[in-house]
Amino acid sequence: MTDSLDPRVPVTVLTGFLGSGKTTLLNRILTEQHGLRIAVIENEFGEVGVDDALVLDAQEEIFEMNNGCICCTVRGDLIRILSALMRQKNRFDRIVIETTGLADPAPVAQTFFMDDELGSQLRLDAIVTLVDAAHITAHLDEVKPEGVENEAVEQIAFADRIVLNKTDLVGADELTEVTDRIRGINAVAPILPALQAGVTLAEILDVGAFDLQRVLDFDPTFLVETEHCHDLSVTSVGLEIPGEVDVEKLNTWLGELLSTKGADIFRSKGILAPAGSATEYVFQGVHMLFDGAEGREWGERERVNRMVFIGRNLDRDQLDASFRACVVSQ
Repeated sequence: MTDSLDPRVPVTVLTGFLGSGKTTLLNRILTEQHGLRIAVIENEFGEVGVDDALVLDAQEEIFEMNNGCICCTVRGDLIRILSALMRQKNRFDRIVIETTGLADPAPVAQTFFMDDELGSQLRLDAIVTLVDAAHITAHLDEVKPEGVENEAVEQIAFADRIVLNKTDLVGADELTEVTDRIRGINAVAPILPALQAGVTLAEILDVGAFDLQRVLDFDPTFLVETEHCHDLSVTSVGLEIPGEVDVEKLNTWLGELLSTKGADIFRSKGILAPAGSATEYVFQGVHMLFDGAEGREWGERERVNRMVFIGRNLDRDQLDASFRACVVSQ
């Protein structure tokens, strides 16, 4: 339970493998009528930012880091942003950190215990891990090279709350199997089944759930600075092309790409400008599954198409050429 006498600002870390629904949950947090001032720190894996456009308009301040993974190269940026937030005159009631889907949450959590200044002003409230019920088993079973972490396993192991998302995409037997796999990694964190990340905010925010002793019990080196390695075969390809896209060509290309290469494409997402449309088209995919919806009005903004693919053994030149073939005006 949260300590009402603790004056420090609570921090929630949202983590979970690529496509698990972190941004959907973040939008729920930002649009709920909770009356709180929330600062959001986002981290994207890739050189082209898309998640900023996927987060709904809100009064909260949003800070984006897309020049590396939050658990390694941009950790210094995280400390600087948090320190700057604490120096603001109008303090925030809560901070939410959304990590990239390839982040190990441990180094992020370490930050609050290894920086004395931050530790005196901020408290790690909970690590909330989202799990894609339809795809998590494949990621947990993935064989990694020696010395390379399985991020999906780490994200579940460090979780204080587990949102078992997309439960409508699996049958009862598979859901039971997934739940058993989760319990084999983390036996204590509450599991919250959900559709569209639809959980009650009281179940994940200001819950006082992070337990340092529990973490030290299963990872005695938690408070020791150590190197960790990502799977270098997993990369990000970001494409940014001005103009408008031919929707028919785009659908044909994406359908063929995801049906033939979808097993290796963990995540795809984009903000597109369909020819003749006054609004953005927001595209999101996880392996072979993809969906789209209307986004914001373009208004006077330049129409620029942005797409990001995250996966294994991606061919940048081929993706770029195929995408450009769908753009009718540049």
